[in-house]
Amino acid sequence: MTSPHALTPTDPMAAPAPPEEAVAPLIRGIAVLHELTDAGGTAGLSDLGRATGLARATLDRVTGTLAHMGYMRMDGSNAVLAPRLMELGNAYLAALRLPALLSAHADTLAEELDESVSLAVADGDGIRFIHQAIRRRALSLSFRIGDLLPAERTAPGPLLATEWSTEDWARWHKRQDADPEDLGFAAVPPRSHRTATTDFEERVERARAHGWAMDDQLIEPGLVAASVPVRAPDGRIACVASVVSHTSRHSADSLRDALLPRLRTAVTVMERKLADAPPPKPPSKSTPVGLATWTSASKQELGGEFIESLARGLTVVTAFGEGRAELTLTEVAEATGLSRATARRALITLGYLGHVTRHGRVFRLTPRVLALGFPPLSKTTLTRIAHPHLAALTRKVEDSTSLAVLAGDDVQCAASVAAGRIMDADIAVGARVPAYATSTGRVLLAGLPAEERTARLARVRMGALTARTVTRPTDLELILDRVREDGYALVDEELEEGLRSIAVPVRDRDGGLMAAINVTMHSGRRPAAECVTSILPELRATAAHIEADLHITGRFVRVPTRQL
Repeated sequence: MTSPHALTPTDPMAAPAPPEEAVAPLIRGIAVLHELTDAGGTAGLSDLGRATGLARATLDRVTGTLAHMGYMRMDGSNAVLAPRLMELGNAYLAALRLPALLSAHADTLAEELDESVSLAVADGDGIRFIHQAIRRRALSLSFRIGDLLPAERTAPGPLLATEWSTEDWARWHKRQDADPEDLGFAAVPPRSHRTATTDFEERVERARAHGWAMDDQLIEPGLVAASVPVRAPDGRIACVASVVSHTSRHSADSLRDALLPRLRTAVTVMERKLADAPPPKPPSKSTPVGLATWTSASKQELGGEFIESLARGLTVVTAFGEGRAELTLTEVAEATGLSRATARRALITLGYLGHVTRHGRVFRLTPRVLALGFPPLSKTTLTRIAHPHLAALTRKVEDSTSLAVLAGDDVQCAASVAAGRIMDADIAVGARVPAYATSTGRVLLAGLPAEERTARLARVRMGALTARTVTRPTDLELILDRVREDGYALVDEELEEGLRSIAVPVRDRDGGLMAAINVTMHSGRRPAAECVTSILPELRATAAHIEADLHITGRFVRVPTRQL
């Protein structure tokens, strides 16, 4: 069966022929991204071909172009979404401003209630999450930012439906008839009963009268939620805040009685925040990012394998952002460096696919932009981000690489790629070694505040692991000062005889030290000086690639250092 995303708008109920000016390669590329998203971020090329209806040669060109843009990568015969793709969803979230203004309040409420809290907006006749504050438990929620749910099976749905037009209701009824099991919603299990459908209009009227709504196990058994609308200063619903729990903790009644009042108080604070927020600063008039030059160069480099119109069409999305929620055609062209004609055709195509709406002379992104890879990528970890970059570094330098984080007085390996040599550094994921005697440990210790670092070294027993191990805290303090100044650490046979390693830091969006990566080798492989001249530049370049992905991913999502 062909997917509803196959070369058509993402709404399976709306499949008119594309406008004459639509960019066919952009339609194909977005269809591929939708299928990869629904597949959890990874899919075989044969499966993508069947789902989209694209010929293999066309699919190869589409995936090759997306890979060149950094939006996906190939892992054998599988296509895998890459973190950089999140810049599309980030553009929508930044333009929306709600996550930046309200997410801290949602996080605080989740901490106070010890329950998960979400923010959602309307997307057609569904709801789409724009923020999740999930409580980490063995029995935890799996919804992600960007996930689309049918309105009638949620608590936010009835509230958002109070603002539906006659056309919205007609679309909803049409979808009920065409998709009675909710197979078009990848984030929820198929519907096995019609209760959610038959009483939805009654729930909408109750939500209109009471100002709140409940979900009593409509998505799946055991899941309960209470929702309250967060209204913009003009009185319209900006988003809906929800507290979500499990029937082992709350029944629908106890959730309503115990937590709904606190949710309403938090929403009042959120609404005050929206009312008091100053308007965003308009973006400065700056030189375009040079997209036209980059795509032309890529076309010359790759020839017919690079689809220039697909790359340009997707980059139009990134013209939007904070202070750029509404853009004219001229402003889009100026921001991307594209001609007005090229930008216009891209906007027409994005509008046909439901990712852009037009209001008079201006264009706006829609929540559907989040369907371009954001849900699976929003659950990524630093380990997953780093691994392909470490693998590329290992291939280049032909030595083992790893990523480590501080774990008490040790460093713990969070990711590792072996070089496959007969005599190779064997660093298992999860292994812990003393921080004071390792290159990654010294990079991480050097990044600590001076007082904390001194106190830590004072309490650690620095035993001699080899004849070359530095064991005096005062000596190590001087070494760490130098590491901090130089931006790298080189450790030579202090952890184990014959083992040499060199490490650099990996920093988050705010410049905080998050982890360290290193290259490890036998001391006979190359002189220590050569590690600095030949390995260090490659190591720093790899850290920069990891940080670039990390900074895009972490703009609206908390990125754990490793899988929890």
